[in-house]
Amino acid sequence: MSALSPAEVKNSSTNKGNKGDFLIDLENQYGANNYHPLNVVLEKGEGVWVYDVEGKKYLDCLSAYSAVNQGHCNPRLLQKLVDQASKLTLTSRAFRNDQLGPFCKEICELTGYEMVLPMNSGAEAVETAIKAARKWAYNVKNVPDNKAEIITCHNNFHGRTISIISFSSEPSYQKGFGPFTPGFTSVEYGSIEKIEAAMNDNTAAVLIEPIQGEGGVVVPPEGYLKKLSSICQEKNILLIADEIQTGLGRTGKLLACQHEEVTPDVVILGKALSGGFYPVSAVLASKEVLGVFSPGEHGSTFGGNPLGMSLAREALKILVEEKLIENAAELGEYFLEGLRKIETSCSYIECIRGKGLMIGVVLTPEAKGARRFCEALQKEGILCKETHENVIRFAPPLVITKTEIDWALDKISQVMKTL
Repeated sequence: MSALSPAEVKNSSTNKGNKGDFLIDLENQYGANNYHPLNVVLEKGEGVWVYDVEGKKYLDCLSAYSAVNQGHCNPRLLQKLVDQASKLTLTSRAFRNDQLGPFCKEICELTGYEMVLPMNSGAEAVETAIKAARKWAYNVKNVPDNKAEIITCHNNFHGRTISIISFSSEPSYQKGFGPFTPGFTSVEYGSIEKIEAAMNDNTAAVLIEPIQGEGGVVVPPEGYLKKLSSICQEKNILLIADEIQTGLGRTGKLLACQHEEVTPDVVILGKALSGGFYPVSAVLASKEVLGVFSPGEHGSTFGGNPLGMSLAREALKILVEEKLIENAAELGEYFLEGLRKIETSCSYIECIRGKGLMIGVVLTPEAKGARRFCEALQKEGILCKETHENVIRFAPPLVITKTEIDWALDKISQVMKTL
């Protein structure tokens, strides 16, 4: 196997067009075709800005699906990465390390939970929460063996594993991947009546996103989460909140559930937990719930590793010390107001919804899809991504300034009027 040298990349790209085209061709030829990205090839990032291989500058309005809330290549995280990587990166959980204990203490104190189980990807954390809920149902609630049920919602997105896509309502996520894992019931999102009707003596948990991200930045009716939490407590059912995208400041609160003063039994975190430097996720709950695990029943070679834990500790400190959560609340409202002004003069916009810096611009059928708007915004120096075909999602890093939002609003207005 021979690696391409910088000179070979340059020569090849000169013969085929620009460097970006050459790298796109490489990816298309050798990479699995499981994504449909915009055709921009990025090589550098700083704060809210990213740069492609040709040197063009873009405002990142996706934040790697909220994984870089602290901004691209945050200098504090970069220094922490270098410091920890030069000392110790991985021990496995066969041994202890000096970063895991402090991480557990700090995240539990910050969120108010008794116990945490760190993993790597968000999907791993969702699987962890599902396993914990099922075992809790058998050990604590006395549900008959192998009868535990978990209620989910239509339009959800919790990951890509076989078990997780088993309760997806998106046909493209399921087609060709069966048979599926049993034990899940899916109901309409935002309907308390539908969730309550689906509950029975074997219901272990309700798994829900406080705001559906991939579903199109769908915000449930006011009071929905509070009422759901009350019903779950009354019926001895765990409320599991997937805050992988909505958590860690994105919506203007540390956790999105806090907008309704709801404390779920289980919270799932990921993405911004390491500021985009390394995969780190976590499940937070009471000792009654996470205490069901015994040694050997669940784990991960990389989960809780010193490099990840060191980064996660610093990522949490940055959110608090640099007041990024407050910034998301204030500038999220400012961004929403600016977009609503654009809405008044654009017949293609059906509505605008979101909280904090998690915003969805819903387009009418006449707009002929959100993809072409995202491609036009790319040409104007703004990177965002369509979701559910008709929604443009805006979710910039939480370090964004009012000046940068004003610049973005001007470009968005131009594109909406032109198209």
